[in-house]
Amino acid sequence: MKILVCVSKTPDTTAKIAFTDNNSKFAEAGVQFIINPYDEWYALVRALELKEAGMATSVSLITVATADADAIIRKALAIGGDDAIRINSDNHDSFFIASQIAAAAKDGGYDLVLTGKETIDYNGSSIGGMVAELMDVPYISLATKLDLNNGTATVIREIEGGEETNEVSLPCVISCQKGMAEQRIPNMKGIMGARTKPLTVKEPISVETLTHIVSFDLPPAKSGVKLVSADNPEELVRLLHEEAKVF
Repeated sequence: MKILVCVSKTPDTTAKIAFTDNNSKFAEAGVQFIINPYDEWYALVRALELKEAGMATSVSLITVATADADAIIRKALAIGGDDAIRINSDNHDSFFIASQIAAAAKDGGYDLVLTGKETIDYNGSSIGGMVAELMDVPYISLATKLDLNNGTATVIREIEGGEETNEVSLPCVISCQKGMAEQRIPNMKGIMGARTKPLTVKEPISVETLTHIVSFDLPPAKSGVKLVSADNPEELVRLLHEEAKVF
């Protein structure tokens, strides 16, 4: 059984974000990029656990990005991926990206496609569902546990107020979140081996771009805080009522 894991390049959470080109693009200069944590910590690591348990024969990686994403792909390979595909495009439209992943998944005959629940930069949570629709296979989102048995995936996912257990026949697409696995750090053997693992670069298939970014805006700067003495609750109530307007 073959697993395909979608990985994305995202800014480190500590990076200072700025924009260029009339606030329509990220200013990447000086920004440290990482593998999207939901892709790395949960989707990729669970795929590797399934392979180590004998439930999968290979774990492949895929990303839609230009050559500057090769470093994060190599890190994912160092963690344990067997090979990787990079679709050579800088397009950020969700439908375009999903179409590229779905086409590669079909061509490669993958039985299971895993994604993170979202990327930490765009927070769209849209790729997994689109990939499943384009592949015409079932989709389960927000999975916290995943097991495989004889061509069936058993998935536990979060719902309002509790958990839900699903069973679905392969092939399918599943998005992963916290609880699926624990983060792994690549060891020296993995880092050295990643240098020679196959990284195939493909040109994108022709797909219409349905959306484009008009502009980004930074959140408003935080205002200063007001300290209220513990023996003056009346002033705290007044500030909450008149200034914060919380009641």
